[in-house]
Amino acid sequence: MSEEQAQVVADHHMRVDAVSSTPKKVLIVVANPSTSTTMGWPVGFWGAELTHPYYELTERGAEVTIASPDGGKVEMDSLSDPRDESKWSAEDLITMGFVNTPELMALLEDTPRLSDLDLDEFDAIMVAGGQSPMFTFRDNTDLEAAIRHFYESEKPTAIYCHGTAALVDLKLSDGSYLVDGKTVTGFSNVEEEFSDTFVGQKVMPWRVEDVLKEHGANYINGGLFKAFAVRDGRLITGQQQYSARRVAQMVIEALGV
Repeated sequence: MSEEQAQVVADHHMRVDAVSSTPKKVLIVVANPSTSTTMGWPVGFWGAELTHPYYELTERGAEVTIASPDGGKVEMDSLSDPRDESKWSAEDLITMGFVNTPELMALLEDTPRLSDLDLDEFDAIMVAGGQSPMFTFRDNTDLEAAIRHFYESEKPTAIYCHGTAALVDLKLSDGSYLVDGKTVTGFSNVEEEFSDTFVGQKVMPWRVEDVLKEHGANYINGGLFKAFAVRDGRLITGQQQYSARRVAQMVIEALGV
């Protein structure tokens, strides 16, 4: 088959049932590169926390925009890159496919700045985790404003793993903590303890589980490194990197696609 013939072949992609002919638009926010204040190493977003939701959402026909608080180039935590010599994530075939697809990797070269986007154009937001969020998300007013906007606009609002660093202090327009009285999850203390023991020192400067509880959340988790996500109304949270796909599936359910 010639290239010209290939261009006129009928659409052969998997069919999905959709309620609307207009695709849902989902915004995925990933962290900008930073440096760990505890370890001194470069940190970024966790690969699977972008790639797995991206796969789930686009397969269901959603349009995905990848943005970051500061805009520009974003990078994965090295341990989350399946090509990394550590082999920490070598079994992550979805991320392996992403990093070996030039058109997808190009999306990470110059992400739009979150505050430059018209948030009303999107139907849902997802905030991915990784190591950088623990050093860059907690006091980020643009990110907090975006999450508040989606939540108060009554749209699916999903935050997972260490991405919940953006959620712990977030207050709604009435001054109350968003998480107060909500059932949520996020990177657990038992998982932080596992990481600290493995590395031999404290990896993260603080713990999301502790602060979520301090601000009135009903924090729950599914156990050490088990895929776990919870939905409380339009607020969807995921425990860690292995939970990103479940979070995406809950967003898909909430959007009705």
